[in-house]
Amino acid sequence: MTEDTSSFFDEIDELARAHARFRREAYLFIYSALDHTVRSLKRDRSDETVGRHVCGQELCLGIAEYGRAQFGPLVRSVFHHWGIHTTADFGDIVFTLVDHGLMSKTEEDRSEDFAGVYDFDEVFDPRKIQSDLQELDLEAF
Repeated sequence: MTEDTSSFFDEIDELARAHARFRREAYLFIYSALDHTVRSLKRDRSDETVGRHVCGQELCLGIAEYGRAQFGPLVRSVFHHWGIHTTADFGDIVFTLVDHGLMSKTEEDRSEDFAGVYDFDEVFDPRKIQSDLQELDLEAF
């Protein structure tokens, strides 16, 4: 691990200790979900130039997609274990990272952009996610 990477993880550890509302994994997951969201948007908008910035609603949608892909029907339980219960919590994590210089924002970005983007119980319903998984045609692989 490089010194920069080690320093980043040390900063995340310190942040998670100071802001114990969310577990360390929640902060790290947001970084991975941001990368996933940016890559997805670049694929979806192949005719446009997409930078690294996404708005709060786009990130919440990307987090839902990425979380479901990573954790399947357990995604809601994983998020709850990390202290995340609503999309507003994603905003709180992002803006905590911004306040500590670990993420950036534009003048237009607001924490409120993350509030009420979707209902956790609906989007992360384990039965719905399991049903979606069962619809996969495994013989196609």
